[in-house]
Amino acid sequence: MVQKWSVTIPELTEDEARGVYLYLPKSYDWEPDRHYPVLYMFDGHNVFFDSDATYGKSWGLGEFLDAFEVPLIVAAVECNHHPDNGRLSEYSPYTFYEPDLGHVTGRGKITMDWFVNTFKPSIDRRFRTLPDRQHTFIAGSSMGGLMSLYALLEYNHVFSRAAALSPSLWVTPERLARLVRGAEVRSDTVLYMDYGSRELGNHELMQGQFARVTGQLLNRGIKLTCRIVPGGDHCEASWEKQIPFFIETLMYELDG
Repeated sequence: MVQKWSVTIPELTEDEARGVYLYLPKSYDWEPDRHYPVLYMFDGHNVFFDSDATYGKSWGLGEFLDAFEVPLIVAAVECNHHPDNGRLSEYSPYTFYEPDLGHVTGRGKITMDWFVNTFKPSIDRRFRTLPDRQHTFIAGSSMGGLMSLYALLEYNHVFSRAAALSPSLWVTPERLARLVRGAEVRSDTVLYMDYGSRELGNHELMQGQFARVTGQLLNRGIKLTCRIVPGGDHCEASWEKQIPFFIETLMYELDG
């Protein structure tokens, strides 16, 4: 079951409303004493419904979770659709410049502070969650994948596990490398990260960056599941096919 309502993020877009998508597992109603882990996700409009998805194709995550009766709450927030790089700005931890994009002001920290200090507490109040770090996850793709990696490292006291699908590692790679080296991460930190072979095949520099970041993460002791997806591309249809893999990683041997 997916509930939908609107929320504002005054720190980012003042009183402009954007959608929240909240998935409750099948057992939520008939097990009233049970509490559940929560997966927070970016680009919420692309997660559940084709009718809401930017390009007409969603991940269809709800169907998978229902079919396999995964005991997990998912809370996903719609992105900023402003044409002036609104999504890039909110989903970038760092300010950067690209010739094709121009100057992009990184507002990712503001975004994550809202997730951690406003959105998560509201979800924990309204629903039967397991609010502790062990049962709090985050996931996204592309710029949302970069943000998931950033959140896992910078807010490791909040998120114990993350999934970063096709993360935009090209954004200020030197800043990201410093974060990986210096972040205070606990020994039980888990990360799923992948790229499609087709998207990597088109970007030689990204292949090298993916290899470097993977090595840096392993050196920090992060429990990393890393995949190159055969035939995988940079789109929702491809990310949908990776749902079984990253959900398995997030839920693997989870207590509670």
